[in-house]
Amino acid sequence: MDASDIRILSAGTALPGPPVTNAELAGRFGMDALWEQWVEVFIGTRTRHLSVDLGTGEIHSTLADLGERAARRALVSAGLRAADVDVVVMGTATPDALMPTTVNVVADRLGIDGVPTYQLQSGCSGAVQALEVARHALLAGGHRTALVIAGDSCAKHFDLGADLRAMPPAELVNVVLFGDGAGAAVLIADAPPGSVAIRRVLTRFTGRGRAPGQTVEWFGLAERDTRRAAIAEDYKAIEESVPRMSAEILEELLADLNWKASDVDFVLPPQLSGRMSERIGERLDLPLAEEITCVEETGNCGNGLLFFQLEPALQRLDQGDRVVGIAVESSKWIKAGFALERV
Repeated sequence: MDASDIRILSAGTALPGPPVTNAELAGRFGMDALWEQWVEVFIGTRTRHLSVDLGTGEIHSTLADLGERAARRALVSAGLRAADVDVVVMGTATPDALMPTTVNVVADRLGIDGVPTYQLQSGCSGAVQALEVARHALLAGGHRTALVIAGDSCAKHFDLGADLRAMPPAELVNVVLFGDGAGAAVLIADAPPGSVAIRRVLTRFTGRGRAPGQTVEWFGLAERDTRRAAIAEDYKAIEESVPRMSAEILEELLADLNWKASDVDFVLPPQLSGRMSERIGERLDLPLAEEITCVEETGNCGNGLLFFQLEPALQRLDQGDRVVGIAVESSKWIKAGFALERV
């Protein structure tokens, strides 16, 4: 089977609840209007969707909840049933539990059984890595349809009792950057007319000798009194590295496919924040490509973001249109990307 025979039939997404504005965050944490303006100006994210109730602290959606909803939406859009799925792959940095894996919880809820399932632990490149694993599973033969799920939920790390005024920048930025969400896509190992071919997928670890740009901790009972931050981020390192790495990913994808920059109709850039998306877009220099971004409204929902870009892109592609998607995993620096074409 030729690699280009692997097609994407559909994508689906799920958010946990209504948008939470910067004003609502500021009010909940006792911050003033200047803080709210700082978020707007320097972060550029206006809203995010959270799985935790800001008033009560109750978690009302798990990652499995979001993954199930996104997967059902993708399957319906593809005109398929759970019984048609031959393999399931999930990418996330924030599973609901270490065991059972969230992918198996979602598969169980969907009624999927007796098929291979895989869960990849990764930051923002996890969705692309999951696409690549599913693609290889279909290329290997014996499977026709793959369900790819990816998403993240920061709800269990959201500390409603935190004093933001005393919080160091490496922790403070996470309060405004992140939201919760999940997405899914259906891949098929044949070539129905008018479908979207996966032309290339790139995933590569490039973090040898580099300090992590982000850490997300898990605490067991032996560490329940630890004072280590659950989430910390070197935003300056990310701000410096991600635009450059994005340009390198684009250059490699285009060279591998012998495409020119002018051949790209849509670009799905990394989605850290509204302001970072602007900087990355400028660095990519694709003046003829339409940029599909969503982070200003969804917040950074990690591995789910790709599907919030992919879902509208698939609906808008005409025959011959080409798409490039780019993702950078900053916890230990992974380059990831893919190229699609409607044929």
